[in-house]
Amino acid sequence: MSGTLKHDTETNITLIGTGTIGLSFAAFHLTHLASPSQLTIYDTRSDAAQYVQENLPKFFKDQDQSSSPSFSDVKIASSLHEAVENASIIQESGPENASFKLNLWAEVEKYAPKDTLLWSSTSGIPASQQICKMQDTSRVLVVHPYNPPHIMPLLELVPSPETSEDVIKRTQEFWRARGRVPIHIKKESTGFVANRLAFALLREAVHLVDQGVVSVEELDQIVQTSMGPRWAVAGPFKSYHAGGGPAGLEGFFKNIGGTVQDCWANAGTPNVGDGWEKKIFWEAKEAYGTVDVAERDKITRRLLQVLEEEKKITGNA
Repeated sequence: MSGTLKHDTETNITLIGTGTIGLSFAAFHLTHLASPSQLTIYDTRSDAAQYVQENLPKFFKDQDQSSSPSFSDVKIASSLHEAVENASIIQESGPENASFKLNLWAEVEKYAPKDTLLWSSTSGIPASQQICKMQDTSRVLVVHPYNPPHIMPLLELVPSPETSEDVIKRTQEFWRARGRVPIHIKKESTGFVANRLAFALLREAVHLVDQGVVSVEELDQIVQTSMGPRWAVAGPFKSYHAGGGPAGLEGFFKNIGGTVQDCWANAGTPNVGDGWEKKIFWEAKEAYGTVDVAERDKITRRLLQVLEEEKKITGNA
């Protein structure tokens, strides 16, 4: 199985699932479709067409109407067969349920073209658990976004041991042509990479608040005014490599490796259900109520724009 996907050729994309991630991907694909490409959406909910018509435009409410895509061009399929039969790419963002995905791909395989790319947006179900009922187990690739995918550049490409190199290569080419950052994750790992890092920080945050060291709001302020901005510019390895001066990362560990080890050895080990939830959930609700995600997305988009502008100026784009 081989083929190419280029930004200026016909690429028919089918999205399965109209939840938060599915609609966010729909918003992204709508702004990157080149005529005569087609965006098709399929969902088993009875009001799928109305739901998409009401909610998809919300992703563009801050844009000029002249630059907004035409939502009438989105096709709502009435059956899975209809949705996938002419697709170049099929991207599922359905329930986080292994049985659902297992059965879905077996059905998709019956109707989709043989060279169609099959992507799962799962947050934690590896491709190797999704392909067991398929005839060709080399086709499915996890393409895990960082929420919200219409704004965030990262896509974690997580193959099963049986996923073909051609599928990985074509997927990388597709996303790179659209200005995204597809990272090939070499081995299946619980939670992949981005969430493992984020949840490690979350676990320590829960521990520190639960132990009365800081409040929920204070901890967030610490992150927002320290490693948050720093990590937007450089990840942990580059940051601490810089922190070591001329000796780099080795110098950093030589200088304060003992403190690092003390923190690792003394890291918190709270588990979900241990009893910390009531206190921390209450503090979060008191501090933030219902978070304005539109404001979050607007600021995030602007931050990414500034970073991209600076990279072009410094020649690091």
